[in-house]
Amino acid sequence: MKKNTLLMSSLIVIFVLLAAFSILNPEKDKGDRLVVAFGDSLTYGYGDQKGSGYIDTLQTSLNTKNKENYKFDNEAIYGLESSGILSQLSDVGIRGKLDEADYFILFIGTNDLINSNGENLENLKHEKIKKGQAVYLKNLSAILNILGDNNEEAPILLLGLYNPYPDSMAIEAVIDDWNKEIMKEAENEKQIVFIPTNDLFKGTDKRQYFSDSLHLNDKGYKLIAERILERYTFE
Repeated sequence: MKKNTLLMSSLIVIFVLLAAFSILNPEKDKGDRLVVAFGDSLTYGYGDQKGSGYIDTLQTSLNTKNKENYKFDNEAIYGLESSGILSQLSDVGIRGKLDEADYFILFIGTNDLINSNGENLENLKHEKIKKGQAVYLKNLSAILNILGDNNEEAPILLLGLYNPYPDSMAIEAVIDDWNKEIMKEAENEKQIVFIPTNDLFKGTDKRQYFSDSLHLNDKGYKLIAERILERYTFE
């Protein structure tokens, strides 16, 4: 009798543990596609009145046009630098999601650039910016390696930076230089797809697409989403 009771108790414990595991680690439906996004406030969606940025527009568009159901896991955090993403990727919970992803989106570097110049883009300090760029590129390479090592199949959509002050030629030159170096990370790497964003806002009225000096509004984020769909075909 005691053996039967012990057996039943053991089975109940196992059942509870399995149920808890399934809740904490839900499996994707066979028809689902998982997109995991990493970034700062620009991927978080700050400035969009709906608070969802380009991610929501992208998800809605994909689910409208495709038979598969696209789910997005937006891991973006306001104010994040590239070093912050490396910290995220060391987290067991996030690390466990990487091999489940069908696509990655990576949009990072704006805060690295701004903070290297003293938390703004006024009075450009080129030597400090170069030092900040070197650290950023080292972090970017490490991020891409981690994503690729943990998931060799998922394409990595690597977004370039845009100039929040499109009328400033001095800032434009810096943005172009950073984008040039970012593009090099995508060269000869089939898994990485570079998606430029800077040209989207050249020669435009900033008030149409920006919610403040740096962040986009819903129209600006829509341009980002459309650019992603223009440059990459989700399957």
